[in-house]
Amino acid sequence: MSRFESPKGPSQRQLRVGEQVRHALAGVIQQGDIRDPVLEGVVLSVSEVRMSPDLKIATAFVTALGVADMAPVIKALAHNARFIRGRVSGSLKHMKYMPEFRFLADTSFDNFDKIERLLRSPEVARDLGHDGDGDS
Repeated sequence: MSRFESPKGPSQRQLRVGEQVRHALAGVIQQGDIRDPVLEGVVLSVSEVRMSPDLKIATAFVTALGVADMAPVIKALAHNARFIRGRVSGSLKHMKYMPEFRFLADTSFDNFDKIERLLRSPEVARDLGHDGDGDS
């Protein structure tokens, strides 16, 4: 369990604010104002933003389409985090504190691909095979 979640999971407020921050962050990234050679020409997708319980830290899960190694992209985003925070602040004026941004690579698509490959493997296909009894 991460330090961002209680045993019951994130609160409704954390989820709501996280979605607002995700939307604002995606808008800033889409505008292309971030001047960094690593990020030039890279299409970024912000899949989720998790807020800390005090709403002061926003952890953004990003994916760079067509990029195999996410480490340089995450490092470039972290380097530009203060600039991004300033740009996002216009969209999040209602917040008492502007969150500090942290960026992580979103590995959920890799996990989906791994599960898909496992389900299509011959061993699993054999176990899931139909016995011909008509119960499809």
